[in-house]
Amino acid sequence: MLSKKFVKAASNAFRSSQLRNASSTKLTSAASSAKAKEQSKIGAKSQAVFDREDKYGAHNYHPLPVAIESAKGVFMWDVEGNRYFDFLSAYSAVNQGHCHPKIINTLKEQADKVTLTSRAFYNTTLGEFEEYLCRLLGFDKVLPMNTGVEAGETSIKLARKWAYNVKGVPNDQAVVLFAAENFWGRTLSAVSSSTDPSCYEGFGPYMPNFKIVPYNDLNALEEACKDFNVCAFMVEPIQGEAGVIVPSDGYYKGIREICTKNNVLWIADEIQTGLARTGKRLCVDYEDVKPDILVLGKALSGGVFPVSAVLSNDEVMLCIKPGEHGSTYGGNPLGCKVAITALEVLEEEKMAENAFNMGNLFRNELKKRLPKEMVKDIRGRGLLNAIEISKDYDAWEFCMRLRDNGLLAKPTHGDKIRFAPPLVINKDQMLEAVEIIEKTAHTF
Repeated sequence: MLSKKFVKAASNAFRSSQLRNASSTKLTSAASSAKAKEQSKIGAKSQAVFDREDKYGAHNYHPLPVAIESAKGVFMWDVEGNRYFDFLSAYSAVNQGHCHPKIINTLKEQADKVTLTSRAFYNTTLGEFEEYLCRLLGFDKVLPMNTGVEAGETSIKLARKWAYNVKGVPNDQAVVLFAAENFWGRTLSAVSSSTDPSCYEGFGPYMPNFKIVPYNDLNALEEACKDFNVCAFMVEPIQGEAGVIVPSDGYYKGIREICTKNNVLWIADEIQTGLARTGKRLCVDYEDVKPDILVLGKALSGGVFPVSAVLSNDEVMLCIKPGEHGSTYGGNPLGCKVAITALEVLEEEKMAENAFNMGNLFRNELKKRLPKEMVKDIRGRGLLNAIEISKDYDAWEFCMRLRDNGLLAKPTHGDKIRFAPPLVINKDQMLEAVEIIEKTAHTF
């Protein structure tokens, strides 16, 4: 098992290397960016949006410079009226496409009835949502929250409570395992489990009893799980923020076997990979296995209203008693109704199947069309994909040029570009988008 100290040292070394590389190309990139800005259609209206955010907002994001005013389906429009393919989908929150009419109609109808009761009272929509989601995914119970990171926190609290009440771990000794290069949010617990210095540096002290094992390494996981105090292993089926890292075949089945053997809960973080994104309803469905705790968010509401959920069976979920966990907005009527409709849309419009087919088309076309000297790897499942470019090219500059050609994507970890369009994209639209990527690559 990798220690936090080892992972931090390795991550710092990697970060230092990135900074040296960035420094050596700083002038070239700056000149290229200036040239791209001159050639782009970004004008004074957009710049005014950028300037106001810069003046009044915290500088905790580095957005691609485009000011979106409206969106529909797979497209977005900026304040100057330029149209773009959205190949990020709000980090897979907009799986159903922007402003899906059925979801928006549900939002409007429920907003006229009741939006929030808190959990101090029953409401007529929470149970409806819980039943629909549990029956759809085959779990006994669901605990609703709002954001993905809240759901992640909830799953860890639940696993710890189970450790003490059921497994018999001594009080305050429960250990939770995480995969290296994970990303599930920015709370103190989330950054405590991170191996990325930009996430955790300067925010200590860190949550105790969080330990790191390498991703896609079943031997390391099995060794770590021999510790009786280990209560859970939390892992993304595909690591999104790390650059769409797809594990070896058999990884999910191996996790299931190891966790079952050692009485450890498997927490599947399907916030980004779940709900049809990878070409299956859940990514773990590729190996027909079921986690002990499932974490969902993002597309659970079609990008319309923050809704997240933690699902598990009674043995685990009933460890939480009244007053031990909750949220004022968690399970609110508006969010519940929107989530039901968002799930119905995924099922009725067969978006998992479309993601599977369009993803195969996308990867196959890129492999044929993109210059091999530029692209080191093309990978993904369904419509969660990435290209990894060579060190001689700048991923940010590539995304800027994609923007100027009418497609929006963002780099991650310096040399990887994630491509994740809404799941409503059709063949003609996909081929048009591929042509934009091809054109951009060949004129780089």
